[in-house]
Amino acid sequence: MTSTTIKPVIMAVDDEAAVLSAIVRDLRRQYGGHYRVLSSASAATALTTLSELAKRRDPVAMVISDQRMPELEGVEMLERAIALVPDAKKVLLTAYADTQAAIDAINRVGLDHYFMKPWDPPDELLFPVVDDLLADWASVARLPWQGIRVAGSRWSSAAHRIRAFLAKQRVPFLWLDVDADAAVRAEVEEAAGGELRLPTVFFPDGRAVVRPDDRQLAAELGLRTEAQGPFYDVVVVGAGPAGMATAVYAAAEGLDCLVVEREAPGGLAATAPRIDNYLGFPTGISGRDLTSRAVAQAERLGAEIISGRRVTGVRVEEPYRVIQLDDASEVTCHTLVLASGAEFRVLDVPGARQLTGSGIYYGASHGDRKLLAGEEVAVIGGGNAAAEAALYLARSCSRVHLLVRGEKAVASRYLLDEIDLTAEVELRLGQRVEAALGEGRLSALELRDGSGEKHRLEVAAAFVYIGVRPACDYAGDTVSRDERGFVLTGPALALRGRRPDGWPLDRDPFLLEASTPGIFAIGDVRSGTYGRVATAAAEGGAVVSMILQHLRGWERHERLGAAG
Repeated sequence: MTSTTIKPVIMAVDDEAAVLSAIVRDLRRQYGGHYRVLSSASAATALTTLSELAKRRDPVAMVISDQRMPELEGVEMLERAIALVPDAKKVLLTAYADTQAAIDAINRVGLDHYFMKPWDPPDELLFPVVDDLLADWASVARLPWQGIRVAGSRWSSAAHRIRAFLAKQRVPFLWLDVDADAAVRAEVEEAAGGELRLPTVFFPDGRAVVRPDDRQLAAELGLRTEAQGPFYDVVVVGAGPAGMATAVYAAAEGLDCLVVEREAPGGLAATAPRIDNYLGFPTGISGRDLTSRAVAQAERLGAEIISGRRVTGVRVEEPYRVIQLDDASEVTCHTLVLASGAEFRVLDVPGARQLTGSGIYYGASHGDRKLLAGEEVAVIGGGNAAAEAALYLARSCSRVHLLVRGEKAVASRYLLDEIDLTAEVELRLGQRVEAALGEGRLSALELRDGSGEKHRLEVAAAFVYIGVRPACDYAGDTVSRDERGFVLTGPALALRGRRPDGWPLDRDPFLLEASTPGIFAIGDVRSGTYGRVATAAAEGGAVVSMILQHLRGWERHERLGAAG
C-alpha cells in the first residue's frame, strides 16, 4: 500500500437544480483535472459532507454557496463551514437584490468573493476570479498526508513494533506523537470513544485500528496472510535472501511454491542500510531495495508469499511434510525449506529487556533514524552489521558511539576505513555494557572498560548487534541441530562416515538436506553457513536443484510402489 494523492475539493451548494447544475458543469470543465468538484442541493447535507472531509483530512480549497436557500442562508452556511474547513476560500452566489448581504459577509465571514448570477460567459466572469482564488489557496495550503498515520508515544515499545512492521513491509506512514501534539491526542481519544488508547493506526479511508498485532496489520494493509491452497511442491519458511532466492528459482522451474514469513520479507538483511559486497551492485544496495526486487521477481514468476504468519510446528506424514501455522491451520507439501534465518541475540543485562522498544533496539530503520535526528546514540557490536548501522545513523544523529566489547573490531576493512573518516562516529574498544538505565525510556548505558573501571554513557537509544541465534525452534525434533541450535545438513550429519541414524533412503543426504529427507535448511539457520547475503542467496538457488532431485526420486519410488 502506498500513500495516495487526493484532489482538493471545491464544494458548490445551491437549492436550485438548474443553477447548481450550471456551476458544477463549468467548474468541472475548467478544474476537474486537478480538483474534485462536489455539489449539494442542501446546506445541511453540504455541512455534513464538509465535516466528513475534515475528519478524513481531505483538503477543501473552496466552498461556493448560494445566498437564498430555504433552510439556511448562504452567509450562515459559509459561517458554519469556516469551523470545519477554515482554510477554504469562501464564495457567495447572489442575485442583484442580495449584494448588500454579500458586502456585509465580507466582514462577517471573511468572504473572499461574490458572484452575481448569471456568470455567463464563465471564461470572462467566473474562471479568472476562481483561478486567482485557487492559486492563492494553493500557495499557502499544506496538503495533509493521505497515507497511513500511526499515533502513539515516541518511546512506546508497542508503537515501535508497529513502526518497524510497516517499515519492513515498505509501507510509507506518518508518525504522530501524542505527547507533542494536543490535536493528535484529541483525535486518538475521539477514535477510541473518549479514551487514550495507544498506539492507534489511522487508515486513508477513515478507519482507526487500536493496538493491532502484526497479523491484523498485515490484513488491514491488504497483504496476503492466508495460503491459497492446502498443498504445495515446496514450502519455504522465511523470506530473507535465502528464502526469496529459493522462491524465485523454484517458481521458475514450475514448482508450486509457498513462502511463509512471520514478519516481512527481507529478514535481517532488510534492515541493512547498505550492502556493499553483493555481486552486480558496485555502489552497494540497501537491504530494503534488494528485498523489494526479490519479492517482485518471485511473485512475477508465480511464487506465493504470505506475511505476518508464524510457523509453530512441523511434522512428517510420509511422504508429506506438514507445517502448522499460528492459528492451528496446516499446509502440506512434498518438500520443506527452513530459511527462517536468525534472530538478534538479546542484550542480557539489567534493564535491557524492560527498555526494549523504548530505547533499546535490534536493527536500525529509517524511522528510527528520523525520530532520533540530532540525538546521541550507541551501537553495540563489532561486526559488519554494527558498523553499517553506525554509519547509517551518523547521517542524522549528532553522535554515534560504536561500542565494541573486544580490543579489536571484526568488521570489514572498508567499513572501518569509512568509520575513520566519519566524524560523527566514535569507535570505542574494550567496552562491556553492564546495564541499561532509564524509567520508561533509555537514558544511559552503564559501561565497564578494559581496566575494569565503570562509567556512564548518556544516550537516547542503543542499537544492539551482538550476534544472532537460529530461528528454527518450530522445527522441533524433525531435524538434528548442533550445540548452538543451528540445523545440521549434508556431510555434517554423517557419523564416522555413515549415514545418520534413522535415515530411510538408499542415498546420502544432499548437501543442504537436514536429517529428515525432503526437509532442507539454508541461510543463517544452517550450521556452517557463512552468514553473508550473497551466500544465503546462493544456497537458495542451489537448494532448488536438490529439491528437484528429491522429487524425481519420490516420483520414481511412487511408480515402483504402484507397479509392485
